[in-house]
Amino acid sequence: MSTHTTEVDHDRRGGVETAGFSTRKAFIFAAIGSAVGLGNIWRFPYVAYEGGGGAFMLPYVVALLVAGIPMLFLDYAMGHRFRGSAPLSFRRVSRFAEWLGWWQVLITFVIGVYYAAVIAWAVRYTGFAASRAWGSDPEAFFFGDFLRAAEDPGPTFEIVPGVLVPMVVLWVIALAVLAAGVQGGIGRTAVIFVPVLVVAFVTLVVVALTLPGAATGLEALFEPKWSALGDTSVWVSAFGQIFFSLSVGFGIMITYASYVGRRTDMTGSGSVVAFSNSGFELLAGIGVFAVLGFMAQSQGVGVDEVVSGGIGLAFIAFPTILNEAPGGTLLGLLFFGSLVVAGLTSLISVVEVGISAVRDKTGAGRVASTLVVGVPTAVISCLLMGTTGGIYVLDTVDHFINSFGILGVGAIAMFALALVFRVLPRLARHLNVHGSIRLGRWWYALVGVVVPVVLGYMVYLELRDNIASPYEDYPAELLGVFGWGLVAALPVAALLISLLPWRSGVMVDDPGSDLADASDPFDRAGPDSADNHRPERSHR
Repeated sequence: MSTHTTEVDHDRRGGVETAGFSTRKAFIFAAIGSAVGLGNIWRFPYVAYEGGGGAFMLPYVVALLVAGIPMLFLDYAMGHRFRGSAPLSFRRVSRFAEWLGWWQVLITFVIGVYYAAVIAWAVRYTGFAASRAWGSDPEAFFFGDFLRAAEDPGPTFEIVPGVLVPMVVLWVIALAVLAAGVQGGIGRTAVIFVPVLVVAFVTLVVVALTLPGAATGLEALFEPKWSALGDTSVWVSAFGQIFFSLSVGFGIMITYASYVGRRTDMTGSGSVVAFSNSGFELLAGIGVFAVLGFMAQSQGVGVDEVVSGGIGLAFIAFPTILNEAPGGTLLGLLFFGSLVVAGLTSLISVVEVGISAVRDKTGAGRVASTLVVGVPTAVISCLLMGTTGGIYVLDTVDHFINSFGILGVGAIAMFALALVFRVLPRLARHLNVHGSIRLGRWWYALVGVVVPVVLGYMVYLELRDNIASPYEDYPAELLGVFGWGLVAALPVAALLISLLPWRSGVMVDDPGSDLADASDPFDRAGPDSADNHRPERSHR
């Protein structure tokens, strides 16, 4: 079975030709780079601990096998079969499905706006780690000296240079990588950065395991609390962790899969990506809790009193630990450097979703599309997040876009593909041509029934909780604009964009034949052709 595509995999868009991923390895590394992000490092350890420690591994593995991998296969099938961005792939399913693709694009646009800010913080903290510039009170330093957070939650126009400058630099680097193309930019960066990330984090874990109290931290993480398995919220939390960490359901994997050669084993590749992502999460849990164990022992308290997740773990708890830990400078450089690398590869994948969609819709070239999508995203990102009110806007947008945007589009898209457009058998046949894992009724049941029901239930829980108690007790104006208002506006905007005409010459209708059929218009030169990446659109 061939797992190699050539450098001349052409994608003709308005006369511009770009290469897809040159090898299966490049695609896998890019997909892993997208999946492994900030959440793997600072979210999984906390979620696992709260979910019953060692007992959490059971619902986690169930969620991976029942939801994560099947959903990943669905995204891969959409992009690989229909050879397009998220909007074009959904359009080739049905003209009534295109808006779902644009909804995914808009979600990634929003994520890019705030995600870059957190990476910029990590960039600064990598430098701070050398001198432990956060001093003896990391919390006061983070919110006061560093972010200069406004007293009243809400957007402001007061720029924070210490945040804005690294954001600008970060955006320049990300857009340069994206402008260089799929293989020359995204693929090459992933092949270099993912191994660097793994080496850096393995080194961090090794150093962390030598700290006094590390065993106490690991015991707290892995000691099974079997009673937790009777709590529905623990199982929901496991599914949520898998869903968010694999980057499924919002266009990224559809886009990446469209850049892969026809004869690639997509199910085998998906399994490698999924288990690599989970392996990194487990590694992160070991490293983080080894360090938390040291902190607990040094302060003479239980691990439960020092456990935290998210921003609090990264920028407050970890600096506190580094102030006391032997080799704290090295630990700091490795930890924050890992956040930067993991975040950058994920940011690149997020922005690529929009670039790919614009290229398909308009026929613009790679550089032009990168500028059209990337510059506005970067400008909005810097103006909103590089200010004294940025932390409040970021927190609000992140909560609502994850709780309702990503979960909502994921549930609706899967339900529509399975039960409305009934495309799952066609997608399964496509992946089965070269796939090492055969898809059948078990996959239809999981993707068409089980996962949408779970995601729908998660949306219900979030809706119930947010209606009962305003998020973080933030002002109604902040939640109304950057929370509920944003979530409601995205699908409406997506529907309006879907009404715009496609560029002349692009095939937007699926001919109804499968990859195995040599008459497939998406594979005009035949399955062995080098011209196997999004072949030239023919008129209909």
